[in-house]
Amino acid sequence: MHILHCSDVHITEDYRALSLLRLGWRRWFALVELTAGGRAKRYARAPQVLSTIAHEAETHGVDHVVLSGDLTAYALDGEFAGARRALGPLAEDPSRCTIVPGNHDVFTPGSIRRDRFARHFGQLLQSDMPEYRREGAYPFVRLVGDEAAVVGLLSTRRAPLPAFPYGVIGEAQLEGLAAMLKDPRLDGRAVLVTVHHAPRTRKGRADRWNHGLRDADALLRLLPGPRFAVLHGHIHERYHHPATADRPHLFGAGSSTEAGHEGYWLIEVAGGQVVGGRPHTPAL
Repeated sequence: MHILHCSDVHITEDYRALSLLRLGWRRWFALVELTAGGRAKRYARAPQVLSTIAHEAETHGVDHVVLSGDLTAYALDGEFAGARRALGPLAEDPSRCTIVPGNHDVFTPGSIRRDRFARHFGQLLQSDMPEYRREGAYPFVRLVGDEAAVVGLLSTRRAPLPAFPYGVIGEAQLEGLAAMLKDPRLDGRAVLVTVHHAPRTRKGRADRWNHGLRDADALLRLLPGPRFAVLHGHIHERYHHPATADRPHLFGAGSSTEAGHEGYWLIEVAGGQVVGGRPHTPAL
């Protein structure tokens, strides 16, 4: 069984054509990053790259696709719509695709208030075990074939300022996950937990306090050994920390559509365990 994991695809509108007043002050700061910082140029082909990745999911015959957040640049409706178009039929089928939001998908209070992520991707928030939901749709779970379960957690919160994009899962979701893991319907299945924020950096350390997952240790304690994996994004580096006896596999997908760094993981599941993964570069 194979799971395709991508992240941080950052579909980006043409911000030069939009009203500054309509963008709001948070996006004014982002304009500097988009222009002087070169971000708009790095993601100019993001829709085409994401569409290629979705197509390769078919050609590789993967069993499930996971996108661990940051579909958008700064949470505009057009960016969500663009991500949905690029994913094609995958975006309509929860049996084949799991997506959780990233901090860029809740970049403004308005995007949270209008629940833009759920308006475009709410069809993928269904759960095969809804009794374990604790915070809105989360945690949700997909039973994939006979050997795997994919769990979605919400770590994105309204940041007080754009410079503080840290994540928190929260006690309620962690309690729901702990209860879910005891359910006999998960016996014999590998469990792949999808969350946007990284529990560990490429060097195996906790991320910066203003950028990392605040309750990473509590999450990792629930997932000991190679039966488990955490699939995340947020840090724009692609890396894998193999499981240990007391910690799951950690797969960071990096930014799957950033020019010069395009790519994703193909994660292998066999015998109810996550046995490893191979990085792939899409054929562009």
